[in-house]
Amino acid sequence: MAILGIILLVVFCIISLLLIFLVAIQGENSVGLGGIFGGSSDSAFGSNTSTFLTKITTVLTIVFMVLSLVVAIVNKSSDAEIVAAIAAEAEAEAEATNWAAESSNDSAATVQDAAGTGSTEEAAETVSAQ
Repeated sequence: MAILGIILLVVFCIISLLLIFLVAIQGENSVGLGGIFGGSSDSAFGSNTSTFLTKITTVLTIVFMVLSLVVAIVNKSSDAEIVAAIAAEAEAEAEATNWAAESSNDSAATVQDAAGTGSTEEAAETVSAQ
């Protein structure tokens, strides 16, 4: 499912960019959404350009809407997956906290052991060696 989700997302991005491009190149003579269903007779790309552009825009808009629903359904996470991810994150955080506490306790014990055996220079050498 992950590969399908990635492929659909790439296609979704391409459709989005095409839709933006098509809306940007359409003529300014059309009046908002009313211009989609009836067009003017611009002849920059031929005599039926506005009809062609509006048809392509309409088709891409429909594909965009359907594809957005499909991408949302494919990438939907279940409640069990969300709970498992939260539990795994909490466990990792607890392990990191325990590790940090143990490492600080170990270094404090090393300093005490080195300080108890001789001079402070030996203690500093022991701690820096570790």
